[in-house]
Amino acid sequence: MTQAAIAIGVLFSVDGPYGHVSRSMLNGAMLAVDEWNSNAKAPLRLVPVVANPGGELQRYARLCQDMLAQGLQHVVGCYTSSSRKEIIPQFEKADALLWYPTHYEGFECSSNVIYTGPVANQHLLPLADYMMEHHGRNAFCVGSNYIWAWENNRILRERLAAAHGRVTAERYFAVGETDFAQVIQAIIKARPAFVFNTLIGVSSYCFLRDFRAACIASGIDQPAVIPVASCTLSEPELEAIGEAAADGHITASVYFSSIEGAENARFVTSYAERYPDGPVACADAEAAYIAVRLLALSLVEARGCTDVDTIKRAVAQVRMAAPQGPVHVDPETLHAALTPRIGRSRKDMGFDILAQAAGPVRPDPYLIWNSPRFWTMGAPPVLRVAS
Repeated sequence: MTQAAIAIGVLFSVDGPYGHVSRSMLNGAMLAVDEWNSNAKAPLRLVPVVANPGGELQRYARLCQDMLAQGLQHVVGCYTSSSRKEIIPQFEKADALLWYPTHYEGFECSSNVIYTGPVANQHLLPLADYMMEHHGRNAFCVGSNYIWAWENNRILRERLAAAHGRVTAERYFAVGETDFAQVIQAIIKARPAFVFNTLIGVSSYCFLRDFRAACIASGIDQPAVIPVASCTLSEPELEAIGEAAADGHITASVYFSSIEGAENARFVTSYAERYPDGPVACADAEAAYIAVRLLALSLVEARGCTDVDTIKRAVAQVRMAAPQGPVHVDPETLHAALTPRIGRSRKDMGFDILAQAAGPVRPDPYLIWNSPRFWTMGAPPVLRVAS
């Protein structure tokens, strides 16, 4: 059987301040490519064109421009919202598709992007309600100074206010910043019910280590008294933080490597065998894996046609058994329906799943059905306690 060869772009920063996570995304994407190409019965094979922007926005734009100039119509890539927003105009101009595989803040719906990571109603709103129910209604927000932190803190603030809670303070730092001594002392003094962490990469790892050490020095059981919650913390990042401060953090995600099920067991095993040196499997790796698989399945559905409008119609017909469970793309928003979960980190660099939704939740990128401003306008997916 002759397989048609279709080139796709793969654009991840494996160097720079968030390179640890991006390497796992590249691994997930390449695992999906290799698995697909190993199937001799597949009617087409994927030819990855890989580029590494190194975390520099200008390089994202330049490398993306090169890919599109080569005639590539589909690119899987980006971790940060700033990098995504930097290159979307190029995709809109070229009428190409960016397959964006990670959690983000929402409030965007480009006709030239397929979003395979969760939005606020699939991560932040369930997290906010979990924290209010189990820990309290006032939060101290610490984040990297860009749109991811700004928007998530705004949504959290509105959710807390609707429940008569409040954000005690918000502090922002440049991506890559590692000096948090002053804000840590402010948090300890304020004693919020929880810290909401939207720092990324090395900034987050350093903050969590230093916060744990400062709490120990002050005689505070940090996970019990001032827990840290986020929508980003993953298994590879726990390794980067280190055993002394890796446990007790609460994360909202649609995927943890500890999910039970045959498909996830196969994914985790295949990933570990191919990448024994890590980073280990995580939500971002799974989202990149999903993006490539959905792209390949859509190309088959479209009988090898790479035209953007054809692929968007095709992806709406695809149903995928992903490691996290069933996944499909909402044709109205081009965002994925995913299953929200809440996890708590352990010293062995894994997560215990504390709660999860019964199944995939429809994406609501503009929070039309799940407004945090008014409790009665809608609620996030009901999570059940995981047994």
